[in-house]
Amino acid sequence: MEHSKDVVSSEMLPPPPPVLPANVVPLTANRVPMARRGLASRGTKIQLQTNHFKVRLQNTKEDFYHYSVAMTYEDGTQVDAKNVGRRVLEKVHEVYSSSDFNGKYFAYDGEKSLFTIGSLPRKKLEFTVIMDDVSSNRRLESGSLGGEGSPIEGDKKRSRGFSRSKTYKVAINFAAKIPIQAIANALRGIETEHFQEAVRVLDIILRQNAAKQGCLLVRQSFFHNHPRNFVEIGGGVVGCRGFHSSFRATQGGLSLNVDVSTTMLVKPGPVIKFLLDNQNVSHPDKINWIQAKKTLKNLRVKAANSNLEYKITGLSEEICGKQKFAMKLRNGKEGDPESVEVTVFKYFVEHRDIKLEYSEAYPCINVGKPKRPTYIPIELCELVSLQRYTRALSGQQKASLVEKSRQKPQERKTALSQALGTSNYNADPLLSSSGISINGEFTTVQGRVLAPPKLTVGKNENFIPRNGRWNFNNKTLVDPKNIERWCIVNFNARCDLQNLSRSLIRCGQMKGITISEPFKVFQERRELSNRPPSFRVEKMIEEIQSNLPGAPQFLLCLLPERKNSKLYGPWKKRNLSDLGVVTQCISPQRVNDQYLTNVLLKINAKLGGINSLLAIENSHSIPTISEVPTLIVGMDVSHGSATRPDLPSIAAVVSSRQWPLISRYRAAVRTQSPKLEMIDSLFKPVEFTKDQKVETVDQGIFRELLMDFYQSSEGKKPEHIIIFRDGVSESQFNQVLNIELDQILEACKFLDAQWFPKFTVVVAQKNHHTKFFQANSPDNVPPGTVIDSGICHAKNNDFYMCAHAGMIGTTRPTHYHVLHDEIGFSADDLQELVHSLSYVYQRSTTAISIVAPICYAHLAASQMSQFIKFEEQSEQSSGHGGLSAVPELPKLHRHVSSSMFFC
Repeated sequence: MEHSKDVVSSEMLPPPPPVLPANVVPLTANRVPMARRGLASRGTKIQLQTNHFKVRLQNTKEDFYHYSVAMTYEDGTQVDAKNVGRRVLEKVHEVYSSSDFNGKYFAYDGEKSLFTIGSLPRKKLEFTVIMDDVSSNRRLESGSLGGEGSPIEGDKKRSRGFSRSKTYKVAINFAAKIPIQAIANALRGIETEHFQEAVRVLDIILRQNAAKQGCLLVRQSFFHNHPRNFVEIGGGVVGCRGFHSSFRATQGGLSLNVDVSTTMLVKPGPVIKFLLDNQNVSHPDKINWIQAKKTLKNLRVKAANSNLEYKITGLSEEICGKQKFAMKLRNGKEGDPESVEVTVFKYFVEHRDIKLEYSEAYPCINVGKPKRPTYIPIELCELVSLQRYTRALSGQQKASLVEKSRQKPQERKTALSQALGTSNYNADPLLSSSGISINGEFTTVQGRVLAPPKLTVGKNENFIPRNGRWNFNNKTLVDPKNIERWCIVNFNARCDLQNLSRSLIRCGQMKGITISEPFKVFQERRELSNRPPSFRVEKMIEEIQSNLPGAPQFLLCLLPERKNSKLYGPWKKRNLSDLGVVTQCISPQRVNDQYLTNVLLKINAKLGGINSLLAIENSHSIPTISEVPTLIVGMDVSHGSATRPDLPSIAAVVSSRQWPLISRYRAAVRTQSPKLEMIDSLFKPVEFTKDQKVETVDQGIFRELLMDFYQSSEGKKPEHIIIFRDGVSESQFNQVLNIELDQILEACKFLDAQWFPKFTVVVAQKNHHTKFFQANSPDNVPPGTVIDSGICHAKNNDFYMCAHAGMIGTTRPTHYHVLHDEIGFSADDLQELVHSLSYVYQRSTTAISIVAPICYAHLAASQMSQFIKFEEQSEQSSGHGGLSAVPELPKLHRHVSSSMFFC
């Protein structure tokens, strides 16, 4: 695939628009998601129920009227405290409903938007309401404590100030008209700009309904404060089960999608008890108070001495027994107050007559401003309910959450029916006045169960998986790679190494892999176990290199921790990036044949072998794919955690190789700006000077993958390119088509201006709330279930697929959206391809829930993200406004760059 003479140089390209990444070529066309061409028919029909509830829309002649809301105090300062707006607007409606609202109900989003059905009498309305301080039952607004850090002054203000009222001024101004007819039009396939706005109003009505019931609102999910909804997951954190509720436009009309939802909450109760649990320590003396300060910041507490709620701003610098403040005392009735210094502990014990048992030795809770602190002894503070816990969960907490939040299909259906009944949407006055009523029955849809694809293993043996699963008992691998030069590396993991080695060799022989005795077992010295991970890895590499005659074919590495080992990243980087050696890390708890088989599947794939193939892949008879050179691509972007949003995002793209195979892949991974969802390095033209001549080369991801396909597929260019994109929402579909696809087109044109491959672009979504249930069975839907009618998009080309067997909990389908299809797949052929790509995952002997290329992209991004210590870099630069430049990932060694190292 040589460079064409008609290459595009950077001088020939107009400058990109500022809204796009610097290396993206301006749009050649404004592509939009394609419409559905027809329904598929293959498979055995099955009656299903789904958690969509039909909505009747009767009053489409009315319009929603959008009004902007501005809320200020009497002195003109803006009201920005949360939870205040709703109560103030309720008071406005209570006082002025008949005179200024004509009795109309409204939907308020809690911030700056208000919606009514039909217009208000005037386009501009102004109101003044007087209310008790509405912040006192939630948190104190800034400045309400007063007192230069003095609890005594705070108490005086409470005794006077919190009984007095506040004056709020509210201005409501007309902003826009949103026709409800837009929803009816969308259901007929005529989607206008007003459709999303109209559905947003309906969703705001649901949020307002939940807010009135005292729920915690998290986007479109609602959580009630009831003990039956809480599950302990350790560390002072509870999982709270609530429900998601949103309107969707489908082929069957408007529906309400209701699903179970879970969020993490701080366990309510004494602050000191929470800190002991959160840090897993047995006594307050062992609490890390620097860590505690970060954990507690912005949480709300109720003080036992006042029964009021406050927001934590920090901790006192001194312990309660030493932290002083200036307290003013009057000498006689007429004398000026005298300022004396007193400790917080002494004030509460002697002046407030409050008994404190342990607070004297620990910091106080600060609920004031940084320059005007207000301190409360820690034992008087209790964390209030329904506060989200936004820090990263430990591996143990995640496992506990997954285990305790599972629900079998029948349990989930019961929970959803109860949630819908509790919400009582049909009694909501605003929904009623908009002519909307919700059916309480699960919607019935027809699905189809596709037959599982026939698989091929060693010796050309064919078989058909049962219930989405198979095994390698009495079977060998299609293409086993013999292992001759290998070693075992043990970082002080507890394991019988001799037995492990012997069992691995025996198991490999049964699968067709000839494994020689390990050349050597390298055991880390005990005294190194407390040294930094990178130092330990370097010492081990030095020992390996000094004891081996040449590079090993493969290293089996035993890690002491089963998950999240700090050794993993440095070890993988040294081997894959610097040395070009394939390595498999394990931390076996129990070694048996099933465990060893799973390990061998990964090792064989990494070494270039193939474990199993689709029978039609083996016989080169995949419709469309086998007829024309076809590149299959999986793309994903992973971001930093919620607690570290400044970390670079990782873009991973995997592509098939050695056409006509669709079971072998390789990966290209890059860093990009934090939280950037669109991949910006698919095409990356870079200028350089050679022999006083300026040349342009493409250093982007896609050129790398195209060249690999060309070299591994006997010099053939792909005529068809099928892209599976993960992790984007419906609002980003146009960006996938007009930013990412444009980069890919430019990468192709840069290689050969006369080469025009055809593209199919499919987005896969797992993060949605549609579930399916068998109408006449308590079991999960069978593997291979596909749904493309009834509840899919009214116009666009989408379908749901449950390719895998849901063994635990309720099966989560993958929602596939076909955005673009120049290749011209029939609905049946594309769904069969997606189904088949769930069976080519080389690490597993089960069908997986999403196509293998996307799974591989997840794995590649996850593994290579650990090559570089982003945490250290971002901490070093945090004092300078964050990361000034996105750090690049180390490049893979040429010996492993085309391997399935991520497998």
